[in-house]
Amino acid sequence: MMKSKFMFSTGIENSYPTIFENGKKIRIDEMEKCGHYERWKEDFALVKEMGIEFLRYGPPYYKVHEGPGKYDWSFTDETFRELKRLDITPIVDLCHFGVPDWIGDFQNADWPHYFAEFAGAFARRFPDLQLYTPINEIFIAAVFSGQYGWWNESLTSDKAFVNALKILCKANALAMQEILKVQPDATFIQSESSEYFHPEDPSCRDLADFLNRKRFLSLDLCYSHPVSVTMYKWLLDNGMTDKEYMWFMNNKIKAKCIMGNDYYITNEHLVLPDGSTRASGEIFGYYVITKQYYDRYHLPVMHTETNIIEPNSEMWLHKEWANLYRFKQDGFPIVGFTWYSLTDQMDWDSALRHNAGNVNKLGLYDLDRKIRPVGKAYKHLIEVWKPVLADESFGIQTYLH
Repeated sequence: MMKSKFMFSTGIENSYPTIFENGKKIRIDEMEKCGHYERWKEDFALVKEMGIEFLRYGPPYYKVHEGPGKYDWSFTDETFRELKRLDITPIVDLCHFGVPDWIGDFQNADWPHYFAEFAGAFARRFPDLQLYTPINEIFIAAVFSGQYGWWNESLTSDKAFVNALKILCKANALAMQEILKVQPDATFIQSESSEYFHPEDPSCRDLADFLNRKRFLSLDLCYSHPVSVTMYKWLLDNGMTDKEYMWFMNNKIKAKCIMGNDYYITNEHLVLPDGSTRASGEIFGYYVITKQYYDRYHLPVMHTETNIIEPNSEMWLHKEWANLYRFKQDGFPIVGFTWYSLTDQMDWDSALRHNAGNVNKLGLYDLDRKIRPVGKAYKHLIEVWKPVLADESFGIQTYLH
């Protein structure tokens, strides 16, 4: 049973894409780099110490799924048993930017079938769990892997992006179906990056408009939301068939869904006259952009990721919370907030493109598990706001029952 009406959350950063460095393919495993495999009990105790009841957390998928129908649950059994003992509710993150070596990458059209089998096997092993993010940030996974050439398949074309997108979205949908067979009360929190593209001058408007339609594609397919004629033609021009598109439009999941909106200072972009883009910094902010997504899908919302590097983190926490609270005051259904992640991360300054060992001071705790100022601020925020948000009108139950 859910405990708190409003979900205050954090996460264990568990990205694990592959990259090519010096001509060699290597795995970037954030749980390994940040010491979680050795210190997971300590990490969970810190979550409890913060007064946090919900944790975005998942197994190291590329290690667990050893082959078709073959799984190594040893680490997963230990960690999820401890979460249950501590009465911490996991929001189960089943795939976070990477796949097992035997799958290859997000261009493998057979992967959705195998991933759905994995999701069903996980649900059967932990049948009491209800909250899932089957695949984290599908749009970012497809862009970074298929369009920017940074991760996994390291391709740089519209066709590779569309192929990765449809494979990721299909895997997500099939996984949801398999989980529902085991846990009919499952709720899916589809954590996705909230993007916006600003035109620098009038000559950039057409491209900015296109990119602002493209940013919705992953959720359009996951939520069976019709795309514009322009985007439909573009998808078909780049490898999606009408039959594949209609599969998504007809694949309405009869389940409870929460739209997870991730927002960072890097999520807004400036479109330049030469067709390139660069980071614009925060212009609209979380409220304005989240409302654009809400107006499209009309689903309850959770702020599923945010952070910023010290020394700006306390200011950013209070700004994001103010945006969230204003959103709620204006009558929109928002059910949770997440500072991501529990500890500092490594090499996100290069979007994991380089295995440089740079520590990114983004966590509630540093990598020695010493609390950071933003950790103290978040703990206080939870303490003072939790009693206020005890009113069910602020909570997840309002929208899921």
